[in-house]
Amino acid sequence: MIDECLVVEFRVTGDDCPLARASVTADATVDADPPQLRTDGNALVRASGAADTGVAAALDGDDRVRYLHVARAGDRETYRCLSKAPCVVHELTDAGFLAESLRYRAGEEYHRGAVVGREVLQGVIDAADERVGVTVERASPLAAEGEEGVAAHWNLTPAQVEAVEAALERGYFAVPREATAADVAADLGISKSAFLERVHRAEAALFGGIFG
Repeated sequence: MIDECLVVEFRVTGDDCPLARASVTADATVDADPPQLRTDGNALVRASGAADTGVAAALDGDDRVRYLHVARAGDRETYRCLSKAPCVVHELTDAGFLAESLRYRAGEEYHRGAVVGREVLQGVIDAADERVGVTVERASPLAAEGEEGVAAHWNLTPAQVEAVEAALERGYFAVPREATAADVAADLGISKSAFLERVHRAEAALFGGIFG
């Protein structure tokens, strides 16, 4: 039995799947579930993004996309389609990557998930390097108590953890700031005030735990 499981995030460049191309054409951010690969090599895709960015039009104009359906709720759109050009994440999966979420941003991809052991991590990197550029953005051991370890240790709610993780991914805490509170709130599908409240409560819990 392997004791170590790593939570990892990869940054991938050079992929030309429909979602990656659409994010470049529309200059927009697209979030996606790990696509489901069919036995015929095609992939079933579910993704979402801010409405009226041009992502839907870009996907509709891609001859590798079939059966596109777009559903709108408020200022968000959800895209469901069949892709004849599977994402590179399938190659990472074949090498042992357990994908949990994908984000496409102006041609770059961020794949979050887990690998069982460092040897598997190296195999995943080698598999991706054969076709695209891949960088490990983050890699840390999964807490022994499971995925809820961080929230439980610092007394954060799931909503607060989600808000902080989204803010980190979008560069909200970067200097200079790469995204506004409104940008991250839109990604989460909540109001700006709700996002700020979650982040401020999370900061209070974290700083209180660190500095007493």
